[in-house]
Amino acid sequence: MSLSINDLKKDVVFLWEDAPYKVLEVQHKKMARQGATVEAKFRNLINGSTITRTFFPSERLQEAEVEKKELVFLYEHRGEYCFVKPSDRSQRSTLTKAEVGDAALFLKPNSEVTAEYFDEKIINIVLPIKIEVKVVEAPPGLKGDTASGGSKAVKIETGAMIQTPLFINAGDIIRVNTQKGEYVERVEKGK
Repeated sequence: MSLSINDLKKDVVFLWEDAPYKVLEVQHKKMARQGATVEAKFRNLINGSTITRTFFPSERLQEAEVEKKELVFLYEHRGEYCFVKPSDRSQRSTLTKAEVGDAALFLKPNSEVTAEYFDEKIINIVLPIKIEVKVVEAPPGLKGDTASGGSKAVKIETGAMIQTPLFINAGDIIRVNTQKGEYVERVEKGK
């Protein structure tokens, strides 16, 4: 399907120079003699590079055919991330840490993710927006220690470091926003 510059909106995926790109930001501009233009910031879904470019009304873009499939993350070993289809665990896909990207910070074994495919190759791993994880290391929160804004860095079971309130301790289960990498709330107090 052909896209005009007015079809460029956040999260639209299109083909440009034979690669799939995802729109991150769009800004419509009105120039006096040139007419309306669209300045878009978009990310290459294969290599992760980001580009900002101005598109003119005469330009047409091709919508990229991106297929989404559910996968289950099994394990990580020496920088290789193994995923399987939920219905057939014998069909495995292995990705490198670079291919998984920032999603690697929040992958737990047996967690469900959405994989985006382009030309039958995985180009992106999409996590649920919020996940529950166990805190494995947390420095003690001292009463009256609010000089640092009332937060501390804790280590979660996936190995990522998250800023949390002072009352969070090792063993607590917390909810984390995977898109922002931020603490949301405590789900369960550790024993």
